[in-house]
Amino acid sequence: MAETRNSYAIISLGGKQYRVSEGERLLVDRLKTDEGKTFHPDVLFVGGDGDGTLAPKTQVTAKVVGHVLGEKLRIGKRRPKSGYRRQTGFRARLSQIEIQTIGGSSRATERKQAPAAEERQTGEAETADVPRGYSDFTIADITEKSKRWTVEQLEASLEFERANANRKGAIAVLESALAAKQEQEG
Repeated sequence: MAETRNSYAIISLGGKQYRVSEGERLLVDRLKTDEGKTFHPDVLFVGGDGDGTLAPKTQVTAKVVGHVLGEKLRIGKRRPKSGYRRQTGFRARLSQIEIQTIGGSSRATERKQAPAAEERQTGEAETADVPRGYSDFTIADITEKSKRWTVEQLEASLEFERANANRKGAIAVLESALAAKQEQEG
């Protein structure tokens, strides 16, 4: 029987609940945890693959990426006919976190570590033609950036995608960009 992976979890931070999945980044109320440190938020629900578990014993690991300020909110007071006007502003203190794992091991971590292990064994870079940082690109990034890539980079990216990540959306984008480039050059 195939191993099922939990695709999402509902965690509780600062009195609020968030639906998260591995590799996702989100802004939450300021945490006392330092930047770069990991922590384990309270897990309320784990679900995915058609089933779910309330109050699971699964552990979610999150990393604090940074502490930031939110957008400025302008607050104005005024009383008619008296000339009374006051304006103040407010910026929320927030923390940006990244969900590293839900349960056991992370798919994102496995994807990043597998090419690195192969790289160490062969002594070569992943592929000279794959654009730098490709393994961290989202499908939206690939859609936008693939328009500027050469045919060799598109072919290498497609090969890398099929070998490592195998995301259907990314493969479709790369195939259509490659066909458009070849038609344009040919």
